[in-house]
Parts: sequence; structure tokens; C-alpha cells
Amino acid sequence: MAFESLSDKLNEAFKRLRGKGRLTEVDVKEAMREVKLALLEADVNFKVVKDFVKKVTERATGADVLESLSPAQMVIKIVNEELCALMGSENQKLNISSKSPSVVMLVGLQGAGKTTNGAKLAGLMRKQGKRPLLVACDVYRPAAIQQLETVGAQLELPVFQMGQGDPVEIAKAGIEHARKHGNDLVLLDTAGRLHIDEALMAELQAIKAAVEPAEILLVIDAMIGQDAVATATAFDEALDITGVMLTKLDGDARGGAALSIRALTGKPIKFAGIGEKLDQIEPFHPDRMASRILGMGDMLTLIEKAEENFDKKKAEELAERLRQNKFTLTDYYDQLQQLKGMGSLQDIAGMVPGFDAKALQGATVDEKALTRIEAIIQSMTPYERENPNVLNSSRKRRVAAGSGTDVVEINKLLKQFELMQNLTKQLSNTGKRRRGKKGGFGGMGNLGGLGGLFGGGGGRPYGF
Repeated sequence: MAFESLSDKLNEAFKRLRGKGRLTEVDVKEAMREVKLALLEADVNFKVVKDFVKKVTERATGADVLESLSPAQMVIKIVNEELCALMGSENQKLNISSKSPSVVMLVGLQGAGKTTNGAKLAGLMRKQGKRPLLVACDVYRPAAIQQLETVGAQLELPVFQMGQGDPVEIAKAGIEHARKHGNDLVLLDTAGRLHIDEALMAELQAIKAAVEPAEILLVIDAMIGQDAVATATAFDEALDITGVMLTKLDGDARGGAALSIRALTGKPIKFAGIGEKLDQIEPFHPDRMASRILGMGDMLTLIEKAEENFDKKKAEELAERLRQNKFTLTDYYDQLQQLKGMGSLQDIAGMVPGFDAKALQGATVDEKALTRIEAIIQSMTPYERENPNVLNSSRKRRVAAGSGTDVVEINKLLKQFELMQNLTKQLSNTGKRRRGKKGGFGGMGNLGGLGGLFGGGGGRPYGF
């Protein structure tokens, strides 16, 4: 999880504050000293840390805080607000030109993830109703064009390329191609270098002058620490970038880049790559990230992920089946498949306020286990899926042979399913008793998959 180490250290500092009924200025300053060390260890720029701690201390040592009924909570609230302000206060959307097609230049050093994350961004914008075109302007890096075509094909996105030509001419031709084919958004995958040099900047400046992009998005690897700020500053001075996309924010990076870039360059972080899969990108919301860092959860992002990955019609059908105590193996599998798209269990848990994500350390959705579940369920007859209690020894052997598994795995799946079935029955009965007061079933539509998936916690993947 991003900022995990920073989050742990900050929460440890605040835990001491919560243990005191009244706070003194000494208590606050001691806590701020720990906050300062935590931020520096997270690779946040020293000047940014100094200003941040100064602002928080000034606000936290005011009479209205120290004399309040819950001073510790007030201090945490102030830290949350200042963290949010440090990262830009609110999400900044992609700049879209009124003139079609709108052009986005993706720039950055080699290895930052421009090609893959450019395709991710194009996929995200397509979900928002855009018709994106990816243009291959990196003519130097071996297989760069092929990589862009590969990720484009995986996302079913069009890719324009002219081989090893002039990047400026390729960019112009790509935009003309977009006009002729109805693409209203063009993303230029430009070349990078292992380091910043004059030749790289001159080429990017030439492309900028030729196409007049609405957005120049700097793609930065969040794991490079302090170098991220130097990189952002250099690109901004040469190109006047309009925003930043952080990649690898799901790793064990210390995360200081996210807390430093906005403060030192004034340019907003607009998107974050949060995983290796091509749908793992999200708009960067400073307020939500601040809440995650302080262990306060991020329910809005969790809800958005659920809305993206859950089929509303299927959820309504499942809710009705649960009311009737008709939770089947097919329902069980459908829920697991939809939850798989939401990412790792630890990341999901980290978005739930008050949930200890460390309880699910190492617990992930095991793709191979899900493949085996799929094979087992699909090897059953429709009748067996609806009535798994009819699966006797001979039927299990037939299913095992058809799915390439064994009877032991089938028994484990059936046991897990039985536990979930019992749980949903209990919750269903509770919902029926409370419907008269609350007026609804209580959102049972997705509990089946969640229960089964979280059953794989305790430090091992879900599955067999």
C-alpha cells in the first residue's frame, strides 16, 4: 500500500496524543517532531517538511485546540487539512481543448511508465465518453512502438505509428489521422532518456510548438524519491507542464514525491498508477490520499471502484436471491469475478475507515485459484450449481476430471461455499426482521463475494 510506512509512523505519533485527556504545547511539539521525522524518512523534501510542520504547529498550539474537549482529534484534523493542502486540495481534471481533437503530450524519463500509463489513461478517458487515439512518437527506444501497439490492442484502443520517422511529423500526422477518423482525444507517447539532456528537451519543445497540446502531463515513477522533484522542476522549466501522473504508487515507495511535487512546482498531480493491470489508474484526489495516509480510510474511492466493477443488474438479482435464501455456486463465482477487478484485499481494506489493513498482509486475489474455481464450477451441470448438495463421490470425481483438479479441492470449495451460504442466511433473516424499521434489505448484493474473498486472509492468498 502506498505510504504504508509513513502512515504507520504518523498513527504511532497520534496514538500518544489520543492517550492524553489534555494537551500542552510540549505534547504537540513532541508529536510534531515525530511527524517531521516520519515525513523526512518518507523522502519528502526538507523545505516542504519544514513549512508543513511550522503551519501545523502554529494551528495546533492555539487556545481553541488545546482547550477543546478532544484536542488530539483537533490536531489530527489539522494535519489532515494541511496534508490535503500540500498535495493540492482537490482533484484537477485533464485539460480538454474546445477544439477537437484535444492533444495530451506524455513526457518523462525512460522507465517512468509513459507508454503503459498513457494507454491506461486513454482507457480511463474512454470510460468517460472520449474516443482516444494513441500516437507512437518514441522512435528511439527499442520496441517502444510495438509495446504501445500491444497495450493498445489489449485495451482495444487505436494506435497510430509511422515507424522510425521524425517525431514532430509523426505527432502532426497522428492528429490529422484523429480528425479524419473521429478521435476527439490524442495522446502522444513521446521519447524519454535515462537522464535529462538538451536533445530530449529540444525535441519535446519542437513537438509542443507543432501541435499546441492542451495538456503536457509529466509521468514520474513515485519510487525515485527526491529525484522526482528535480525531474519535475526540469521538465516544467523547459515545457511548462500542466500536470503530473505518478506511477507505481502501489509499491513500497516512501511516497515523498507525491507530497513534494505540488508544493515545489505548483503543478497538480492529476492521476496515479496504482498497479500493473491496464485498468489500475485513478484520478489523484489529495483529500482522499491524505485520509488514507492518516488511516482514516477512503470510502469515496472504494464506492467508485465498486460501481465500476459491479454489475448493477446482477447485484439487484443477487439481492433478491439472497432474500429468498437462494445463494448458489454461480452467484458465488460471479461475485468473486467482480471483486477481482477492485485490486488487492489489502488496498481495499485500507480504504475502509477503522479497518486494519495489516490483518490482510499478503492476502491477494489468487488468479490461479480463481481459474480453478471457474473450472470446477463450469464442469458442473446447471443442476449441480444450483444444488451442490447432490454432489456425491462419483459426481465429484467427474467434476475433478473435467476441471483438471482433484476431489480435495472440490471439497474445500464446497466447504467455503457452505460457510458463506450459512452467513448469508443469517444476514438475510436479520434483514427481514429489520426491514419494517429500516425499509430495505441492507445492500446484501455484494456480501457473498466479499465474505469468500476475505476468507483467504491470515497471510495467504484466497484459494486452495
